[in-house]
Amino acid sequence: MPASISTIGVMTSGGDAPGMNPCIRAVVRTALSRQLKVVGVIGGFEGLLHGHFKALGPRDVGGIIGRGGTILETRRSEEFREAHGQREAIRQMNNAGMDGLIVIGGDGSLAGAHRLAELGKLVVGIPASIENDIFGTDMCIGVDTALNTVCEAVDKLRDTASALSRAFLIEVMGRQSGYLAVMAGIIGGAEMVLIPEHPAPVEEIGAAIEDAYRRGKAHALILVAEGFPIPATELASSLSGMGIGFAPRVSMLGYIQRGGSPSAFDRSLATRMGVKAVDLLLAGESDVMVVLDGRDLAPFPLAEAAGKRREVSQEIYDLTRMLAR
Repeated sequence: MPASISTIGVMTSGGDAPGMNPCIRAVVRTALSRQLKVVGVIGGFEGLLHGHFKALGPRDVGGIIGRGGTILETRRSEEFREAHGQREAIRQMNNAGMDGLIVIGGDGSLAGAHRLAELGKLVVGIPASIENDIFGTDMCIGVDTALNTVCEAVDKLRDTASALSRAFLIEVMGRQSGYLAVMAGIIGGAEMVLIPEHPAPVEEIGAAIEDAYRRGKAHALILVAEGFPIPATELASSLSGMGIGFAPRVSMLGYIQRGGSPSAFDRSLATRMGVKAVDLLLAGESDVMVVLDGRDLAPFPLAEAAGKRREVSQEIYDLTRMLAR
């Protein structure tokens, strides 16, 4: 163990994702087993630059492995985007004796982690985003749980859609990435998936729904990523006057997708990533994030992930159309 590391910090930032708590738990208990002190940052980067810290022991993370959300809370900070905010964060870390920091969060959070590393701090990131849009990793913490939540909702909406002969436009999260919509469409048996990466005109959407009606389907389910150019409510209004057979309705799943007890997969992934992050810090690694590469965990440079986005592959997107027959 490098003699320079005696205390590490851990924080969650950006949108919450199921699995953040198991990850915090793994970081704390791994660090304590390596004879390190652990400081929790309360409230993301906003808490970091204002010195909102709390010492964490084994009992502080007891019983949280099955809880959604994050016990460390999460905030977005405009002030941290500025150079003076970043300098203040460094000052607060130094005052707390924080030798290294583990940042759990999405692309914006990992960009902040990269900036701290550029300023000379030891920093390791852990990707947590239900949209699975972080470049460099096969899977992010929170994706599996969110997909299970969406799939359960889709199954229930299919029941009422079939009973009433409706076309349901089901909006899921995904401002710039259609991963949730595509995967939910595949595992939920949707007739169509609408994502930002593959815009489609209203006429094409209406034609696909009408085709499902003419082929004798009892319903039509359309998964819509929130970043699709045409909002779901506006799309439903346009479809209503097109004579497509099914009466369109909108169901917006919203923040329910972020909550809930993390799945077994997310608990496992979060735990493994938390342990790996501590060991990377102790090995002197910095400016990297822990990624899932196949079945294995590995460090990936934050600089390479910055400004890039993991996109839905054409092959996976094409599956949604082929399976909707």
